[in-house]
Amino acid sequence: MSQHEQMNLNLKLEEADRAADTEASTGDIVLYEMPGFEAVGLKWEGTFAGAEAGEIRDLQDELKARIGEIPKLSRPDVLLGLSSHVVKEGFLHYAAVEVPEGAAVPGDMVRIEVPSLTCAKYEHRKGQSIGLSYSNMYAWIEKQGYKAAGGEFTHIELYPMEQDSHDPHPAFTILIPIS
Repeated sequence: MSQHEQMNLNLKLEEADRAADTEASTGDIVLYEMPGFEAVGLKWEGTFAGAEAGEIRDLQDELKARIGEIPKLSRPDVLLGLSSHVVKEGFLHYAAVEVPEGAAVPGDMVRIEVPSLTCAKYEHRKGQSIGLSYSNMYAWIEKQGYKAAGGEFTHIELYPMEQDSHDPHPAFTILIPIS
């Protein structure tokens, strides 16, 4: 089963009667050349059910509470969600922040090196269906003749740091590495 199919199985789609103007439009998806960077954060490995139950949101809250332990931030207004390859019935995820190269890594946190990537990029707006945004992105990637890249990161999410991690309808940027 592909990452896209697995994600569709595990994301609850919202009601079909949502207003069309609140859904992701493939016309809003663009190519983005993301520069490489270093990040520091907390690692989570779990199931899609655990993620749906809020375990990743709890991890984001923990990182926010501990942000003062990280000496320097390159983008203090952005909380990163870095999802990695599927493992067994789930995946790896890092709640992280971008740091200058070689920055210190506090205690039980980890350094994540994110390479330069070509990505499909979409600005998911508050209230939109997350499942439909991802489905539209994968459809756009295929229609453009690309494939979701098979690298370390399956998708990257950029959240406003001040946003409530437990907001059920968050605004964030979705980046899907492509080849």
